[in-house]
Amino acid sequence: MDSIIFDLDGTLWDPIDSVLLVWNKVLQDNYANIREFNRKDFSGTMGLQIQEIGQRLFPDLDEKEQKQLLDKCCEAESEYLGVNGGQLYDNLEKVLSLLSQKYKLYIVSNCQAGYIEAFYRFHKLDRFFLDYENPGRTGLSKGENIKLVMDRNNLISPVYVGDTEGDRKAAMHAGIPFVYAEYGFGEVEDHDYKIEDLKELLALFG
Repeated sequence: MDSIIFDLDGTLWDPIDSVLLVWNKVLQDNYANIREFNRKDFSGTMGLQIQEIGQRLFPDLDEKEQKQLLDKCCEAESEYLGVNGGQLYDNLEKVLSLLSQKYKLYIVSNCQAGYIEAFYRFHKLDRFFLDYENPGRTGLSKGENIKLVMDRNNLISPVYVGDTEGDRKAAMHAGIPFVYAEYGFGEVEDHDYKIEDLKELLALFG
């Protein structure tokens, strides 16, 4: 193994409380007829691409209206997270510091452009990662983005760490092992490895 590619939401941090605050403010200011969301609503969207999130959260809006609302929410979200951050999982910085001494680290997430940059900007963790990708920049699926990162960084034997069934399928698409972060938002039955805490990565690969 030469590298570790991470999902972001539900794997490295929990941004839901911050995202809820921003999205509900956008709804309050622009779409008072749409009810406010709660953690359960957002937990069910983790790992989905932004178009799928729009279909799930705003089923009564047409595609154009969904995109307009999503654009407003995502712009406000990235701005807020870059200034206020989200909830990092315990021991994240320590784990990344130790792993980065032995492996090349990357992020591939199903997020909009600017989201990973906001994570970096507030939490100052970009120093541990050599590259990142998302469909907001490429328009590709998560599996295709994993392969893109592998190709442009000449990775031979990476693993992918994520918390949802979509993450497992993406790793399978890329032909690499999947580490299931059980502490995250999803439930996954099949996996190559399972961790209940980030520190367990050190036991697996440290």
